[in-house]
Amino acid sequence: MFTCKKLKISTNEKNLVDISFSFKNSFALIGESGSGKSLSLKAFLGMLPKSLHVEMDLDGLEVKRGESVALVPQNPFTALSPLTKIIDQFLVERDEAKKYFDMVGLEHSFLDRFPSELSGGQLQRVVIAFALHVKPKLLLLDEPTTALDIKSKEAILKLLKALHVEHGFKLIFVTHDIDAVEELCEEIAIIKEGSIIESGNLKEVIANPKEEYTKELINSGFKNREFRL
Repeated sequence: MFTCKKLKISTNEKNLVDISFSFKNSFALIGESGSGKSLSLKAFLGMLPKSLHVEMDLDGLEVKRGESVALVPQNPFTALSPLTKIIDQFLVERDEAKKYFDMVGLEHSFLDRFPSELSGGQLQRVVIAFALHVKPKLLLLDEPTTALDIKSKEAILKLLKALHVEHGFKLIFVTHDIDAVEELCEEIAIIKEGSIIESGNLKEVIANPKEEYTKELINSGFKNREFRL
């Protein structure tokens, strides 16, 4: 069980996020732009500016950048330096990098290529390999299939699901893609204006939403509002 006992983010004037939640294995956090998703993910990564006040208790999980918590970003093209070979961006020795490339189904020769020489799906596998080397207890997914075609999307979701089962990390998935959510997540929370307004088993919430806001999101297919972080 993963428990966020408390996450409160505020300025001197107002609260921006004030949430708590728990889930067993995999969790989707859904809400429109400005709802607090971005701030929450950045707090979990320890990346919020010092101008914000953060109170966070992740049930004993100490958040350190590059330790415990890892991120698979929305756009792998912007997550990597275009002028640097993959091996020189991977903060491990070559033999260890090969091991992580094996985990995500990439050829070892890709280590000596520049990002521009790889496809979107291949680059997303690269950043997943980068995340795995942290040996995360919590893996954050920021719309990791948005920039991919349908075939690559299906392959990445299948890979993430297999890695989730094999390595046992907890998973928080932020996305507007309900098909992807249903593929990867067991539980869901709807966040609005910094507060969670509805949560529970994903299938049950989708089938029988209680809040009008949740109904609107489901009826729109999660596409009529901007969910980008």
